[in-house]
Amino acid sequence: MGLSENHDPSSMNFDQKGLRKRSITVAYFFEKIQQLFDIKFRRLNSVDEQKRRIHERDLHRPGLAIAGFTNLFTFKRVQILGNTETRYLNHLSLEKRDEAFANFVKFKMPCIILTSNNKLDPELIEMATRAGIAVFVTRCSSTKAIYQITDFLDAEFSLYQQYHGSMVDVYGVGVLLTGKSGLGKSEVALDLVERGHGLVADDVVVVKRRGETNALVASRNNIIDHFMEIRGLGVVDVRANFGIRAIRDAKEVQVVVELLEWSKESEYERLGLDQKMVKLLGVDLPLVQLPIFPGKNITVIIEVVALNFLLKRYAGYVPAEALTERIKNVINRDRSEESAPSISSEDHDDENE
Repeated sequence: MGLSENHDPSSMNFDQKGLRKRSITVAYFFEKIQQLFDIKFRRLNSVDEQKRRIHERDLHRPGLAIAGFTNLFTFKRVQILGNTETRYLNHLSLEKRDEAFANFVKFKMPCIILTSNNKLDPELIEMATRAGIAVFVTRCSSTKAIYQITDFLDAEFSLYQQYHGSMVDVYGVGVLLTGKSGLGKSEVALDLVERGHGLVADDVVVVKRRGETNALVASRNNIIDHFMEIRGLGVVDVRANFGIRAIRDAKEVQVVVELLEWSKESEYERLGLDQKMVKLLGVDLPLVQLPIFPGKNITVIIEVVALNFLLKRYAGYVPAEALTERIKNVINRDRSEESAPSISSEDHDDENE
């Protein structure tokens, strides 16, 4: 069973194509990565960091490029100079070193990052400055720096889209509430928060797909933050009213719940055997469609939706399948009892004679 063919899934507006940033400035990179990740950079020169842009999530260790082989040099990436690169430069004569580095910085790269507190001679820093290339240094090892920088750039260049709805963390399950305007999504989300669950976003939900994985991470719009608009009441500050426990900065989207206007002409799911799916940024997610009518406790139902998701994920248990199997076993047992041959009293007497 399910909704009638009159219901148009496209009304959920989930068929929007994902967006992706084309580039970020080196200035933005320097400021944001230190706010979000456990990594600190120090500037070694002063250039206009707004003019240089990063276009890719991948990084590059330019060992061969510094050695002189630049045929396959991916210079548009952030350049990481670790122990190998700096020690190679230091072992060269001054003339060879200057020649190698001059050949390296003639390419229009975004920036250079020295790891493990490695140093470059002032003459080399000056070459980079004249070329307009920012040079940073971090005490992190190359392995840790590459991991964290890649993670940051992966998030920045991820596929994303904004959706109209509410995002709530219910028992640790990321539930995206959607539906037409005026159905009470914000009221349901507020009720869930009052019952101890966490609000991620309301009204505008920003969803990102991390890299090539199937993980969809939802977060709030920074302008709206954790404010909610409740019709008849006005604006509510969830953090101020309910405290830090009531909010989440981000949460993986695991279930989509669509609130629908009740219609007598439509047929609705009764057993839950036919699991509907919706595609969000190319990722299939379970979809639960709940009709709204007076007196129906949507909040409790959404809590059960989350619990059913946990049961299926961690125990492999689906209530509808368990009930169907139980009914099937009862029917088969009754049939076997009916078909079994019975022994009459006359036959029993004949056997005794």
